[in-house]
Amino acid sequence: MKIVTYNVNGIKARLPRLVEYLTEQQPDVVCLQELKSSDETFPEADIRAAGYGAVWHGQKGFNGVAVLTKGADPVERQRGLTGEPEDEHSRYLECEVFGLTVASIYLPNGNPQPGPKFDYKLRWIDRLRARALELLAAEVPAILAGDYNVIPNDDDVFSVKAMASDALMQPESRAGYRALVAQGWTDAVRTRHPRGGVWTVWDYQAGAWQRDAGFRIDHLLLSPAVADRLAEAGVDKDYRGREKASDHAPTWVTLR
Repeated sequence: MKIVTYNVNGIKARLPRLVEYLTEQQPDVVCLQELKSSDETFPEADIRAAGYGAVWHGQKGFNGVAVLTKGADPVERQRGLTGEPEDEHSRYLECEVFGLTVASIYLPNGNPQPGPKFDYKLRWIDRLRARALELLAAEVPAILAGDYNVIPNDDDVFSVKAMASDALMQPESRAGYRALVAQGWTDAVRTRHPRGGVWTVWDYQAGAWQRDAGFRIDHLLLSPAVADRLAEAGVDKDYRGREKASDHAPTWVTLR
């Protein structure tokens, strides 16, 4: 079973690339982020024509997450995180798929930092950790997949110096991510590529793709029951180089 997380950076703009990916790779589950689409304008018909059912949590022009499943409809469990009722951002969607609980996550970027956006990012991580702990306590096989907007380690970025002031690499961001993993989750890509040097996103600016100046912020965290089934994890890097592609590449795990 192949499970993918993919920040599409605008589903309407990237729809040809997304359908292309679904057709060529035939993943079983795809968690999408940054739809930049309202619920009403989500391209459900195109997704279904490609052979996938979908549940989505949209927001016009910003954010937005979805879960796609091959040949079936995901069953929604939860949208949004508790703990901050006034938070209207569409950043969390949890579904039942093929006997797994899968969450599509779009964690706040947090820039500029310091400031209210960075404070919101840290609060959001805390809320995610609370939900993750509930999933572990329930002993359900779960995957937390998405764009975490956190570079966990120095070897997860092309240049520590270039990103030193970015919210993605601040000690508080990293500490929040590590505290999440320490609950008992397995960072699948890190487990399979322990030496780092694996990128999931390349900025559109400054020839980042051409220079391979990327970093890793798209993560799939596996609960213990799922980690026992981990076969492989990686990045479908070639899709970043296609015409009018997202700045992120599909990042995946395969399970036995």
